[in-house]
Amino acid sequence: MGTLSSLMDLSREALMADQNALNVTANNVSNQKTPGYTREVVSWQPTDAVTLSGTSYSIGITSAATSVRDRVLEQRVQQQTQTQSQSGALQSALQQVQDIFGLSSTSTSASSTALGSAVDSFFNSLSTLEGSPGDASARQAVLTAANSLTSAFNSAANQLGQVSTGLDRQVGTTVGQINSLTTTIASLNQQIATISPNADAGTLEDQRQMAIAQLSQYVGLDQMTTSSNGITLTTANGAVLVSGSQSYALSTTQVAGKTDVVANGQDITSGITGGQLGGVLQARDQNLPAYASALDNLAYGIGTAVNQQNALGSDGNGNPGGTIFTLPTSAAGAATSIQVATSDPKAIAAAASGEGSSGSGNAIALADLSTANVAGGQTASGFLASFLGQVGNDAAGATTDNTAQQATLTQLTSQRDSLSGVSLDEEASNLTQYQRSYEAAAKVFSIVNSIMASALNLGVETTVT
Repeated sequence: MGTLSSLMDLSREALMADQNALNVTANNVSNQKTPGYTREVVSWQPTDAVTLSGTSYSIGITSAATSVRDRVLEQRVQQQTQTQSQSGALQSALQQVQDIFGLSSTSTSASSTALGSAVDSFFNSLSTLEGSPGDASARQAVLTAANSLTSAFNSAANQLGQVSTGLDRQVGTTVGQINSLTTTIASLNQQIATISPNADAGTLEDQRQMAIAQLSQYVGLDQMTTSSNGITLTTANGAVLVSGSQSYALSTTQVAGKTDVVANGQDITSGITGGQLGGVLQARDQNLPAYASALDNLAYGIGTAVNQQNALGSDGNGNPGGTIFTLPTSAAGAATSIQVATSDPKAIAAAASGEGSSGSGNAIALADLSTANVAGGQTASGFLASFLGQVGNDAAGATTDNTAQQATLTQLTSQRDSLSGVSLDEEASNLTQYQRSYEAAAKVFSIVNSIMASALNLGVETTVT
């Protein structure tokens, strides 16, 4: 009877283990398309054996679900997500700059842009004035072209400012999203430490990895595994975001009109890399200021050169030439503030000093400014072409980099999914195996049950078991 009892216990334990395995398979299938889900496999373990009269007896086998995850591969995916997100945010910002100047991947010609056309039109109007310095319409055409030029500078500068302002607002929004995710991760750390401090935490760990993956889209991270199955997260420059069950919120502050990021009372903006925040800050603090500075230098260079040359001539009233463009005292902000200083066509000093008001000597000199080095040791058209070429190259480089980073991310994600994702073919095979095992255990249980009933009834057939 002892042997029959042991055999019944063995079959019962087998039934329970097989049922658990079937449940694991069913759970995998139902979560095949669940984002962040890591497939589970069944691990089988014999129960403790009992030794009686020198003979060992086991009361069965148990099964448990174990998530299939590669933590190193998961971290590589997260790190690549940070790199790709930064390049994507930078690409998006530079595309906006391209749109301001009407550039594209197939057209980077300065003369085809609104600003380039305005520069050319202004100097062309001065060339036209050479032939008819006394013609009021020719003088008016110069003022009209000058107004178009200043409007083009103002528009481009204001749009660059709008892009910068939009990026600045995005910094604050992204910091809020980061803080929400770090709070979630800290809470999951606490739950995992309580429920499963020494083993894979299954669904909770999936949720934590999903939250870290989302966080990786926003900011660059360093990750360390700690005791009790916890995770510590810091920014790339060492600011702690999560430690155990505690999250440390980032904050923002205004510095020189820009939104900076603060961690533990320290401004960490300059050291942030990775994720959307890294790309946004790179565009806002590096690319956009460089473009705005170049635009200011060009506006200041053209305006200063024209003003200086106009002052050397005589205007339509025979007086020394005055200011054509109003400018700040330095190049900073020139593109935003440059304006035409006069509405009087006679203010154009076409005549050279001593020629009289009908002369064209100074008009020739004004027109020759188109070939003079007025900005950065280059002509106006040459400087603008170099500037727009840099914008186009930066945008193209960001696009190429983002494409490459996305390809790498896709490859790493595929590697992870091939390991941790659910294969319906594999689950179908497992289902068949576990069903047959369950049926075999049920058959053994039925046979043992019949034998024990027969033994208890001394071989007499009865309906009582």
